[in-house]
Amino acid sequence: MGPALLAALALGLGSAAMPQRAHAQPAQDAAEARRAYDIAPGTLDQVLNRFAGRAGVELAADAALTRGKASSGLSGSFTVHEGFARLLAGHGLQAVRGGNGTYTLRPEAPPPGAANVVELPTVTVSAAGEAAEALPEAYAGGQMARGARLGMLGNVDMMDTPFSVSSYTAQTIEDQQASTVGDVLVNDPSVRFTTSAGHIYENYSIRGFSINADDLALNGMYGLSPNGHSPTEFVERVEVLKGPSALLSGMSPNGAVGGVINLVPKRAGDAPLTRFTADYISSSQFGGHLDLGRRYGERKEFGVRFNGAYRDGRSELDGQSKKRVLGALGLDYRGERLRLSLDAYANEEEISNGSPWMASFSGTTVASPPKTGTNLLRGTHGRLDNKAAVVRGEYDFNDQITAYAGVGARGYRYSGYINGTRAGNVLPSGNYTGATYNQNGYIDTLSAEAGLRVRAQTGPVGHQVVLSATMLQMESGTINKTSASYPSNIYNPSTPKLAADPGAPPKTADTTLTSIALADTLSFARDRVLLTAGLRAQRVQTRSFSSTTGLQTADYDKSALTPALGLVVKPWSAQVSLYANYIEGLSQGDTVTDVTASNYGQVFAPYKSKQMEAGVKWDAGEITNTLSVFQVSKPSMLKDTASNTYNADGEQRNRGVEWNVFGQLTPQVRVMGGVTYTQALLTHTANGAFDGNTAFGAPRWAGSVALEWDMPWVPGLTLNGRAVRTSWQYINSANTQRIPGWTRYDIGARYATSIQNRKVVFRASVENLLNRSYWTGTFNDGFVTQNAPRTFKLSTTVDF
Repeated sequence: MGPALLAALALGLGSAAMPQRAHAQPAQDAAEARRAYDIAPGTLDQVLNRFAGRAGVELAADAALTRGKASSGLSGSFTVHEGFARLLAGHGLQAVRGGNGTYTLRPEAPPPGAANVVELPTVTVSAAGEAAEALPEAYAGGQMARGARLGMLGNVDMMDTPFSVSSYTAQTIEDQQASTVGDVLVNDPSVRFTTSAGHIYENYSIRGFSINADDLALNGMYGLSPNGHSPTEFVERVEVLKGPSALLSGMSPNGAVGGVINLVPKRAGDAPLTRFTADYISSSQFGGHLDLGRRYGERKEFGVRFNGAYRDGRSELDGQSKKRVLGALGLDYRGERLRLSLDAYANEEEISNGSPWMASFSGTTVASPPKTGTNLLRGTHGRLDNKAAVVRGEYDFNDQITAYAGVGARGYRYSGYINGTRAGNVLPSGNYTGATYNQNGYIDTLSAEAGLRVRAQTGPVGHQVVLSATMLQMESGTINKTSASYPSNIYNPSTPKLAADPGAPPKTADTTLTSIALADTLSFARDRVLLTAGLRAQRVQTRSFSSTTGLQTADYDKSALTPALGLVVKPWSAQVSLYANYIEGLSQGDTVTDVTASNYGQVFAPYKSKQMEAGVKWDAGEITNTLSVFQVSKPSMLKDTASNTYNADGEQRNRGVEWNVFGQLTPQVRVMGGVTYTQALLTHTANGAFDGNTAFGAPRWAGSVALEWDMPWVPGLTLNGRAVRTSWQYINSANTQRIPGWTRYDIGARYATSIQNRKVVFRASVENLLNRSYWTGTFNDGFVTQNAPRTFKLSTTVDF
């Protein structure tokens, strides 16, 4: 794993014990401890809920006491008693602490004749009861959030979810100068990348299974996020749900089962915001980012958030230039019962005179990587255009029933040499025969969802029932041309031959994914036990068309039922959660196209990947540790030679252990990172040829740790560093080729000050500090990716 990374991770784990001593004190002392809170305004029950969850206490209340009441939130340092008193001032209510540490919400003074008043049923309010659309607050240190969106279940606190989730905040994005989602996910040890650094597409791998750039979700809906590179300037959170998620989110556009990456767009805060950032990325890319936020109305019901970004110049790849233009608008309305939002963006990206590339190798010898920044594809170019808009709404019929709906559309256009950027069958000497691929295409999507959330109580059991329906329509077209072959060398590249423009793309496919799902989260023992059970019915309809004749060549129409079960138990306190889950993922089944096969033409139902996971989460107040073990099995089609029949008995099985830590070790030191161990095996392959082999692109060990230190003797100055480690891995299913492990080190600093009464932050960082060159991972079976050279980043942010 590397001594530096292991030492840093050991520091994070060992230091996590420090807050534990405070929790071991009597509950009365904990209640009297003063802590900092920053809770946004909302309805009174929402704000009380957030405060109780952050304070680590339980609050029992009659929902009628808070109905129709609003709160301005809470900001500052308070004890639990002081916090409740501040929040309840002017509402005629008080929070009374019982002998077991639970607080009960009561009127300040009993009304006359109270002895004759019938006592209403008591409802336990905890973090699980927050409005499903309310954004979870940032955790201690501000780098991660306390929860994330779980698809149809809405936003859920990390201690109440039976799944493994990570949520990176806008603060992390800004402080790490992360311009794409890939830059953010470098921090996650369970995420690796299947395209070379700097490529116009960012594809991912989670728990050893691939996720394409088009499988990202925007505010929980598929088909609407930017394809290719996903910019971060308009993003408030980057959320990662690890493992299959068919019940929660339905089937993704490409049937990814490794997890869900969800982008949460920015919203206007209560305070006006006018922020401009000027930045530089080596070798000579310059850019600017304008972030504007305003709220209007007597109660600041209407919000406007605009983000615009422009970047242009020479990239870290020799001779290549990049240009990106982004405009994003977020509008929202937050009423007492009705909440509406509109998000729209346009993102254009161009590359010229080159592209990062992938390589495969001849024989069993893997050639050494060339110098970082080597450009094999001079003269090539590419362009991606994404435009999308989505409208969402949520309405509370009463305190128990909420309806929600959303609809959006995206138009995506691409052109140029953006696929097939590879060097094939590279010899040990570096020689290979290459060709270029010029491609034009489009994907138009229409995405919609609607649902109903019902909160109910049956005796001692609470229920949060969700009924959800989703629809995703995609029409796509593509056309390409291939150049003549040419000789080249990865260490001394020649000028490539360029393929001609292929012309306008015809329609080649349309897909419709529809589903309906029902889930119920049952709560017992004052929310100490949470049981989630659900079922989704998914239908997959796909038609393919010839790019030359336009005639239909294939028709797929199959359905599947997919269940899920999740359990959370808090055996000792709200600070420790034990969890387990069983959940499935869906991928489109194959069609047998081999005309010689005995079952030619057979269409397989959607493949079901299956996950079993168990883990523990420990929130020690200022730092959280999570530990999980998992198994994911994914089926595939294979051919039985003896019977000349294809079946769906192929299987890859990934088992692993994940540890994550985040928060602040002290008020001046923040940590974020973890380690994952994965055993990825091919358990059923064609004729058993590769049975027992390790799946390609699945390193046994991967880890990352990021540390920040606010220097006490220089107010405003923060130093930061990050280490990323990946162990050796096979790059083909035959296990005849492998690449060594690698370690990357990043360093940086920022200085926050005030100039002419304006907040100013200067940031500087160096990524791949040692400028090492290495193969980072795999693109697909037999193809490797390469890292980026040493990269310098500078920026200045001014709040006006």
